[in-house]
Amino acid sequence: MSTLFLSTAYLAPVEYYRMLINAPQVIIEKQDNYVKQTYRNRCVIASANGLQTLSIPIVKPDSPKCPTRDIRIAEHDDWQHLHWNAIVSAYNSTPFFEYYADDFRPFYEKQPGFLFDFNEQLRELVCSLLDISPAVSYSSKYIQNIKPDELDLREAIHPKKTPLTKDFKPYYQVFEHKYGFQANLSIIDLLFNMGPEAILELLSFIEN
Repeated sequence: MSTLFLSTAYLAPVEYYRMLINAPQVIIEKQDNYVKQTYRNRCVIASANGLQTLSIPIVKPDSPKCPTRDIRIAEHDDWQHLHWNAIVSAYNSTPFFEYYADDFRPFYEKQPGFLFDFNEQLRELVCSLLDISPAVSYSSKYIQNIKPDELDLREAIHPKKTPLTKDFKPYYQVFEHKYGFQANLSIIDLLFNMGPEAILELLSFIEN
């Protein structure tokens, strides 16, 4: 694989980062037409009541087709407060929540503008916390013809699709005693539960 193509994602699932750290070059798509009900504006976390989906409200585009780069985040629903409260409720008893909370909290204390920019700022933070520096660039135009040595996962990593691989190595989760191990949740689940060892879990996926 020479290049990996990914969509933008809000606190993307573990498999997204699993692929990200194993790619020599990554292109994150910003010229595609926005697609609803994907990881572009949602993530899944493990709460005391089971799996919980957090969705960022967007401003409805003027036309059926709107580039992802132009999608604005809506200012209604007080979603930042709701998302942060949900994250705190789900993870405040994890071993590393206090260690990382101050890094994530500012993202929920101001109204962001564009979804793509917000997602990318969070991705850069996560990469920094994982101590990885993937070679990421952004599409200048939508690429339809994928070369044989390139891997297109722009629509493959999807909340309604089976994960690309099933060999997820179980790691410690606070609510595992209630629900068993829940694989491929948002990357923050891995970070808050495992801390600095999160990167070892991602690398172990590759080794397997």
